[in-house]
Amino acid sequence: MAHALGLARRGLGRVWPNPAVGCVVVNEGRIVGRGWTQPGGRPHAETVALAAAGAAARGATAYVTLEPCAHHGRTPPCAEALIAAGVARVVSSLEDPDPRVAGRGHAMLRAAGLRVDVGLLAGEAAALQQGFLSRIRLGRPMLTLKLAATLDGRIATAAGESQWITGAEARRRVHAMRATHDAVLVGAGTVRADDPSLTVRDLGARHQPVRVVASRNLDLPLDGQLARTAREVPVWLLHGVSAPQDACHYWEHKGARPIEVPEAKGGLDPAAMLAALGREGLTRVFCEGGGQLAASLLGAGLVDNLAVFAAGTMLGADGRPAVGPLGLQVLASAPRFRFGSVERIGGDTLSLWSRA
Repeated sequence: MAHALGLARRGLGRVWPNPAVGCVVVNEGRIVGRGWTQPGGRPHAETVALAAAGAAARGATAYVTLEPCAHHGRTPPCAEALIAAGVARVVSSLEDPDPRVAGRGHAMLRAAGLRVDVGLLAGEAAALQQGFLSRIRLGRPMLTLKLAATLDGRIATAAGESQWITGAEARRRVHAMRATHDAVLVGAGTVRADDPSLTVRDLGARHQPVRVVASRNLDLPLDGQLARTAREVPVWLLHGVSAPQDACHYWEHKGARPIEVPEAKGGLDPAAMLAALGREGLTRVFCEGGGQLAASLLGAGLVDNLAVFAAGTMLGADGRPAVGPLGLQVLASAPRFRFGSVERIGGDTLSLWSRA
């Protein structure tokens, strides 16, 4: 199962709206087939593993990181494929909470006479499937907030200079983290200040995440990198009802996709933004700021994971903060996170945290 989980990780950021699943088929102590969900979500991990196993799947045990599907979609159910292949036992880590499955895959297998065991490495599988589980259970994708700041929590000088606070090794790690998410999210201020491309670079040929910008009024550079490349790598623009229609038409003409979401407190409603992304099928979103967007997501309790890069420098109180005002009156109301790990990345550090 640990091997199946490792295979499943290969699909992160590439298979939405489907979960990233791994499958290993074992017969008489020997691996005879293995597979993981392929880009775009098809074929499923079980189908790939059974094809590799061939006749050796008969009488074998299939280790699957999520309950095999039981519904007919673009392909037949994986539970049926396992039965037809003659597999004798299925070990899965988790029951699939998708209402189309929700135990029916396991029931189908048991009804056909297969032994089914559930719960092996369930904690590890749930962590891997956090994005998919969040979209099914909460109606929104998992959100990881990345902060790259000085030791005193600043992301730019008072004049706005920010390139580069962290070193090349840290920036390369950010690209690797982007590659494991379905989408990269930033605010309009970041786009205006930095003109970012938000793509995965320096890692060879890679699938690119959707680039999402939260911009209430669509007041974005019309000739920036996002506008020039919107037909090459998807650009989605979350905007409010007050956004000018000519701006929507302009971005549509460029190849971007405007998505209207409700407004709240003078900006976009953060919960509505993530709900909209969930309806579009996204499961894992990597937010790269800036400070105002980070504060709105933190204040709404929508940040599931924090990735904090810290550089060994100081900018002082006149520097721009990594997180904007949260409006807290008492310490007990502050967002709390549980420490995960810390490592050195070149001359910087990276600490990982999850919501407490």
